[in-house]
Amino acid sequence: MVFDKIKKAFSAPSDEESMGNEYLEIDLDQEERENKILVKLFVLRQYEDVTEILNALREGYTIAIVDIKVLRQRDSIELKRAVSKIKKTVDALDGSIAGFGENMILATPSFATIHKETTKPKEEPKGRFD
Repeated sequence: MVFDKIKKAFSAPSDEESMGNEYLEIDLDQEERENKILVKLFVLRQYEDVTEILNALREGYTIAIVDIKVLRQRDSIELKRAVSKIKKTVDALDGSIAGFGENMILATPSFATIHKETTKPKEEPKGRFD
């Protein structure tokens, strides 16, 4: 019974008057989804916490701010492994990674870049006779 109604709806009408004023309106904008950027804070307590950070970065809409203080105090070798893994993933995603302060790392996917300003060391004034 339901199948007959569906078949009737999709089949060509026998006469044009049966269609009358019926029409189907399709809203093309309905499917568009606004992609918002998420800035998320992560705390790197152990090496296994890296997978959560990497998954968020791979989704493509997350900027990760990673607090590395706990792992830095606990095990510096594990910290180096974790940061290396994050860096490799960010490079593969054409993103950016930078450290700021002693305990924070910022990692972004490809849509965002981190401005890294290099400071030139101040030149010491030369003596009068140099």
